Amino acid sequence: MSLFSIFNVAGSGMAAQSLRLNTVASNLANAESVSGTPEGAYRAREPLFAAVQKQQGLAGDGNGAPGAEASQGVQVLGITESQAAVPQRYEPGNPLANADGYVYASNVNPVDELVNMISASRSYQNNVEVMNTAKQLMLKTLTLGQ
Repeated sequence: MSLFSIFNVAGSGMAAQSLRLNTVASNLANAESVSGTPEGAYRAREPLFAAVQKQQGLAGDGNGAPGAEASQGVQVLGITESQAAVPQRYEPGNPLANADGYVYASNVNPVDELVNMISASRSYQNNVEVMNTAKQLMLKTLTLGQ
């Protein structure tokens, strides 16, 4: 793996954690929302990631035998919705209440979301540090001949 591919790996990690932070923000923004039906209630969302290994190209050995240089990264497979039960509350005065006076709240747990936010933020910061370290190593390599 070359030093340049480190930037691709760290960059894909930063993009994934940025999406994770946006998902957490969306969940927290909808944590107190209510609906008149269980199907209409906001459900917590979470991105689904996968580690990937991509072939970047063929590097021949001079004898016609191809060798593959691979790079790894993070791929976003999609956004999943929580299947946890949606809590119902008795609020007959709420304009969204059903005929029985119940509203259905979001199944977002704000404490879990705050933990997710801290974890995503630290993962993002770690990827930034990886990029900074790789940059410093590359700059130091350029000064070796002086």
